[in-house]
Amino acid sequence: MGDEGTAGRGPSTGSFHRTSARSSVEAVFREERGRLLASLVRRFGDLDLAEEVTSEAVEAALVHWPVEGVPARPGAWLLTTARRKAVDRLRRDQAYAARLAILQVEAERADPAPPADADGELPDERLQMFFTCAHPALAAEDRTALTLRCLAGLTTPEVARAFLVPPATMAQRIVRAKRKIREARIPFRVPGADELPERLPGVLQVVYSVFTEGYAASSGPELQRLDLAEEAIRLARILRCLLPAEREAGGLLALMLLIHARREARTGPDGELVLLDDQDRGRWDRSMIEEGRGLVVSALTGGPPGPYGVQAAIAALHDEAADLATTDWPQVVALYDVLLALAPSPVVALNRAVAVAMRDGPQAGLTLLDDLAGEQQLRGHHPYPAARGDLLHRLGRLPEAAAAYREALDLAGTEPERAHLRRRLNAVLPSGPDGRTGT
Repeated sequence: MGDEGTAGRGPSTGSFHRTSARSSVEAVFREERGRLLASLVRRFGDLDLAEEVTSEAVEAALVHWPVEGVPARPGAWLLTTARRKAVDRLRRDQAYAARLAILQVEAERADPAPPADADGELPDERLQMFFTCAHPALAAEDRTALTLRCLAGLTTPEVARAFLVPPATMAQRIVRAKRKIREARIPFRVPGADELPERLPGVLQVVYSVFTEGYAASSGPELQRLDLAEEAIRLARILRCLLPAEREAGGLLALMLLIHARREARTGPDGELVLLDDQDRGRWDRSMIEEGRGLVVSALTGGPPGPYGVQAAIAALHDEAADLATTDWPQVVALYDVLLALAPSPVVALNRAVAVAMRDGPQAGLTLLDDLAGEQQLRGHHPYPAARGDLLHRLGRLPEAAAAYREALDLAGTEPERAHLRRRLNAVLPSGPDGRTGT
């Protein structure tokens, strides 16, 4: 009898509307979360409060939207609901409200709030959040974790998985970062024009760190974390939109697009690593490459180049070439020379040495790699011994190549990289009497 009351409308209609509403909430929340948090923090001066009332607003949307329909301006609906919940909470806790009032006065004195939008549209104050999450007073690992949590919208367990630490450890790290912001009175504001050149590289580095973990995971069963790489690209798009005059913001976006365009070809059917020279370039994302190339031109026009713009130009040369042999290696080396002058590091020198090997032969590259043997930053960095192994292999120095591959194998973090290095190692080991290699 109980089921007969719903028979007239069909048993799945209510479920469909609930599913549709949940999908709408998730889509809006993903798109608007950073702006919503930034606006609430700007108004109330407390990140924890902003996160809590944001979650409550989403829960309210899941209750109301299936019944009332998705509002015309869903982001503004969420903001209004979250603000009301924050005010209600502050009314219930006068001591908390007094503390936040002091913080808000201090914040407004340092950076007056922009006028409210007359149409009730959600104001975009994410730029303040970028610079707060990437403040130099925070530890480097805390900056990246906070950016992933607050601006990319990952849950604490998802951030923990990205850093390969237990969720409890990551939760403590995020709490520590928030406490530092509160206790050090780090302002939620965009730095002034005189501060921006010093602070912007830290913001870009945080976003690029998110991307590099997605492009080449530090450990685990898979080579790539596409979700992280795509979140980093989304954050870079926001930054470029908010800072259109900053050429390095465009350079970073270009770099990530030109690298991410190869994502489908970087692994084989079973998830195995496929090197650049073996990739099916027909699987590269040409629309992404064209967008990246256009951004490179902008990044390198109108003033001295920046490190991200130069790296993007190198990536563009790889993406434009028909194969490894026809890559413009002299130009790649020349760009690495520029990059070494702008941002010298052993990793840049390693990449330059590999490019020199392609231009001038394996011995020239190996000589440069051997000059880097004492660099502390390259200890534990498996691409260094892997590159030496490849060049020694090309020179026919097989026992030395085997030793280099073994060293790289001990350091590699992901299973696809380890499997690739095992294949390289087997290729240089002498075969036994039965024709099998000596592994």
